[in-house]
Amino acid sequence: MPTVEIQAGTIHYEEVGPRDGRPVVCVHGYLMGGDLFAGLGTRLAARGFRCLMPTWPLGAHPEPMKPDADMTPRGVAGTIAAFLDALELEDVVLLGNDSGGALSQVVAVDHPERLGALVLTNCDALDKFPPFPFNIVFHIAKSPTWAKLLLGPMRFTVIRHSPLAFGLLARRFDAAQTTAWLEPARANKAIRRDLARFLRTVDAKDLVDVATRLDRFDGPVTLVWGAAARGFTVTLGRRLADKFRSAKFVELKGAKTFVSLDEPDRLADEIAAARLVHIG
Repeated sequence: MPTVEIQAGTIHYEEVGPRDGRPVVCVHGYLMGGDLFAGLGTRLAARGFRCLMPTWPLGAHPEPMKPDADMTPRGVAGTIAAFLDALELEDVVLLGNDSGGALSQVVAVDHPERLGALVLTNCDALDKFPPFPFNIVFHIAKSPTWAKLLLGPMRFTVIRHSPLAFGLLARRFDAAQTTAWLEPARANKAIRRDLARFLRTVDAKDLVDVATRLDRFDGPVTLVWGAAARGFTVTLGRRLADKFRSAKFVELKGAKTFVSLDEPDRLADEIAAARLVHIG
């Protein structure tokens, strides 16, 4: 797996597609890895895109960040921007999901220079950061000790894929994949420390503030929203879409939060369509 060294630490990522294709950079959420987008990446590569799928420092990252790394949401958004800078990516389609969608909104507001388009699937927005019932897990995992206790039972697939964990987020999961997502935080105290540092600084007021500036982003914006999601509802998605200067909203009836797992073909189609329009 290739890596990039930036000020905050080492970022591991996967890449598929032609090197001269338009880059799509994926941003996952809390306690998952870049391979959340693996199936989508294959489809985008077939359409000529260069798809980069980093594992961001949100609990599934294989190496701890540096002790002085800024692990606030704005700091992690800065890490995303630094990754784009390090690889000298231009006209990026930034794809955000779950809490990664919140980070993508911050990037679009604070670091838009390398972005060409923004695509959001079900994600935190406005005053929902995070929404119920995920706010309960966020609260518990603010402590590295409690996070370890929380993650212990997740070694059992039946619990890991239940509504208490990933079960609300997609129609189906691969057991090996979800095991790999949780193993770094379960096994490494420094990874749990990074995760706790992030969670302790999550504040919905920050996203409310970001929302007041989303209309400054002048690239095309597409929201592809799973209508069967819990927490990240269609109502929330439409409220978020209204904050942009102009945004296309696509509702997928059977999909849950992880649209890249539930409807990768539809999502790939919408990303391909997003490059055809420029707002400004």
